[in-house]
Amino acid sequence: MKVHDFNKLSEPIDNDARRRARVEVHRAEAVAEIVAHNLAELRRARDLTQVELARALETTQPNVARIEHQGELFLSTLRNYVEALGGELELTAVFSDARLPLAVLGTTDAEAQRGE
Repeated sequence: MKVHDFNKLSEPIDNDARRRARVEVHRAEAVAEIVAHNLAELRRARDLTQVELARALETTQPNVARIEHQGELFLSTLRNYVEALGGELELTAVFSDARLPLAVLGTTDAEAQRGE
């Protein structure tokens, strides 16, 4: 399979203002769609109520509501929330030239690192 240089492939778009503008519109739409998926929408997509999720998290429904509306969360809270939905949390650092996965340590991993 032939390898192509991305910079050379994107030159026609970069050099054409109309094409570049269309790409930017599509990029903005894609980012907006990704950002729009908040925790409550994620929970609803998994067909769970706040009460059901609260049971899985061993907490109360008001705590689930607080988590879903909180601006900032600890990674451990987010990880527990996603795992209670049946998923696994993955983090990726995104750079212009690379996407690098970051480790999200679970409780047992953190305890192991501390020697517990």
